[in-house]
Amino acid sequence: MNYPRVLCLGEILFDNLSDRPGKPYEEVDSWTPYPGGAPANVACALVKLGTSAGFIGCVGKDEAGDQLVKLLDDVGVDCTGVQRHETAPTRKVYVVRSETGDRSFAGFGNRDTTEFADTHLQADGLSEELIENADFLVLGSLELAFPDSRDAIERALKWAEQYDVKIVMDVNRRDMFWPDPAESKPLIENLIKRIDFLKISDDEAEWLFDTTDAGAITYRLGNVEGVLVTAGDKGCTYCLGENEGVLPAFNMEVVDTTGAGDGFVAGFIHQLCEYGINSLRDAGVAKGVARYASAVGALTTTKPGAIAAQPIPTEVVAFLASH
Repeated sequence: MNYPRVLCLGEILFDNLSDRPGKPYEEVDSWTPYPGGAPANVACALVKLGTSAGFIGCVGKDEAGDQLVKLLDDVGVDCTGVQRHETAPTRKVYVVRSETGDRSFAGFGNRDTTEFADTHLQADGLSEELIENADFLVLGSLELAFPDSRDAIERALKWAEQYDVKIVMDVNRRDMFWPDPAESKPLIENLIKRIDFLKISDDEAEWLFDTTDAGAITYRLGNVEGVLVTAGDKGCTYCLGENEGVLPAFNMEVVDTTGAGDGFVAGFIHQLCEYGINSLRDAGVAKGVARYASAVGALTTTKPGAIAAQPIPTEVVAFLASH
């Protein structure tokens, strides 16, 4: 069996994007569904870039679940780790957009956040063999909000640590997913103590560390090999292999920012797979890796939805050459 080099564990869902940018949720009468969910987005983006990836998560035994699993399969994502729940539905999220493409989550329709299939990912259903043969495990924080999926994360972390699989976390904080948002901070802080690479937004960095300085966060944590802090159109800062830097954002005609951060994460991990973690000791390589990640994230904003605009390697190379 050819095992995927990267495993992405967490949620897969449909982002129902408003067809009326600039309008509040109550005034939107038309929505278009787009496949999403940060870990699934990362897995798809990695495969498109040429790095093998698998998705681990739970969907319902419903039409939406069938569609999402088919999408993963069509892209080339390994679906061995996908679980199906008998009764809980596949998650749908309603997303409103500003006239400039920035999005905000507006809710789950008439359902509570705890009612969806992704909350029921089972630890006993995980494949130790998949994790043993991976190089990277990618996690977010949303599935920490639910007991079943939190247990699954703990099991995956235990195996990743046992088999020396590098753990990459994109915090991806979304209070609306949590039954009690006050529970999120200590759980996220405990998870961060066990990771190797952290990708975090500037807002999340302020929330957790009272700073957006990647070097300061790296120093404070002490146990990580790299930190990247993204700030949308304000660019990113990074500390990789003790090399620190600041990169401006690429100037883009933004259609939809959904999945831009996930594209960034995929671009970063793809470069780690290409060059190896030890290469980050070289300041030029570290900067190039962060710049490549930024380019993938930027290109992801050029079409609606998180997956449709994800680039292939030749598109990233051409983009970087012209910028």
